[in-house]
Amino acid sequence: MTVAREPPGEPTEELTGEPTDDLLEPLFEPAFYAGDPASHFARLRARGGLLRHAGRGVWVACGHPEVVAVSRDPATFCSRKGVLVSEIGVDYPSPPTMMHTDPPEHTRYRQLVQPGFRPGFVRGLEPGVRERVRALVDAVEPGTPTDVVRELAVPLPLQVGSDLLGMPEDEWPRFFRWSEAVIPGATDWPEDERRSLAAEMVASLLALAAERRRRPVGDLVSALASTEEGDGLADQELAMFLVQLLVAGNETTRNLISGGLVALAEHPGTWEVLRDQRTDHRVLEVAVEELLRWTTPVVAFLRTTTGPAELAGQALGPGEPVLLLYASANRDARVFGTDAERLVPGRTPNPHLSFGFGPHFCIGAALARLEARVLLEELLARFAAVSPAGPCRRTPSPVIAGVAAAPLAFTAA
Repeated sequence: MTVAREPPGEPTEELTGEPTDDLLEPLFEPAFYAGDPASHFARLRARGGLLRHAGRGVWVACGHPEVVAVSRDPATFCSRKGVLVSEIGVDYPSPPTMMHTDPPEHTRYRQLVQPGFRPGFVRGLEPGVRERVRALVDAVEPGTPTDVVRELAVPLPLQVGSDLLGMPEDEWPRFFRWSEAVIPGATDWPEDERRSLAAEMVASLLALAAERRRRPVGDLVSALASTEEGDGLADQELAMFLVQLLVAGNETTRNLISGGLVALAEHPGTWEVLRDQRTDHRVLEVAVEELLRWTTPVVAFLRTTTGPAELAGQALGPGEPVLLLYASANRDARVFGTDAERLVPGRTPNPHLSFGFGPHFCIGAALARLEARVLLEELLARFAAVSPAGPCRRTPSPVIAGVAAAPLAFTAA
């Protein structure tokens, strides 16, 4: 389906009359993200693609072209000053994740990890992914409410990630706790517990890397731990890599799966249309792209100007934070047309920003797409329909569009 490119309508007087700071303030309140913020994002875009919260001194890029312009120019809009609003003003002695680096450092890091995510390698993972998917789907009882977060979305990417990292698969519940501990707003656990879990994660991953350095087994950890002299990773860098692979590799895929299944359940008839075309590989690939756009698992990341800059016709000074609101950009009518606020599984083209854009484009995108597509194939093959079986509960995280619980009922084919 080709989407017409039409500009959005003119902002109403009501929209133009609201103070900008008041309009932007909910973005800095975690509870806002536990609801459905899409309608509020539309109000932001009606003001323009780039807005400024004067009180907080933060720019918000809520339009697609504006987010793309920032993302493709790391020399002007850097990541090293922090990628979260909570990091504004923080001075890290070393980058806590690869996301906190800029070229050329980021380029070097990416080249080291890229072989583990090259397209040919990821395609070769499909039989193993399908085996795991089938085992999970086998446990879904038709007609019985199933929390797809707990039963499908949480275990699948963690099990696949365990395979990639060469870690014991039966320990994935522990990996889940590690991951949740470091995502802002994902849980209401005490800060001391979260710090303890994060430290346990780093220590365990470094111990695994040390073991792989002594006895490589051909997995991704062995490759990273055994890089040649001159390109070798210090322990701090290695920990940075492994934490990001474990956390980012499961959080985004998990919420794509859970949010995507909720979206299909909430749009009657969509499941049936996809089921009729489930043998067409390309149809499901296109549908996954629309679910990525619709759910936008990563809500927003931050960049900081390195000097005077211009964006969307506005002058920015040096050291100014710019929040890239991917969840809003993915519904920009200037790019996605007049049906940008609708779920259209056959949407094409679909230049969504759910994996970011430019140098920081998600290195695990192909794996996330594979897991989502295989799960969708297996569910469509077994079930004739899906519907909500209770309220969907979302997490109050300004970073990850998390789904804490999503009870759905699947109808047997």
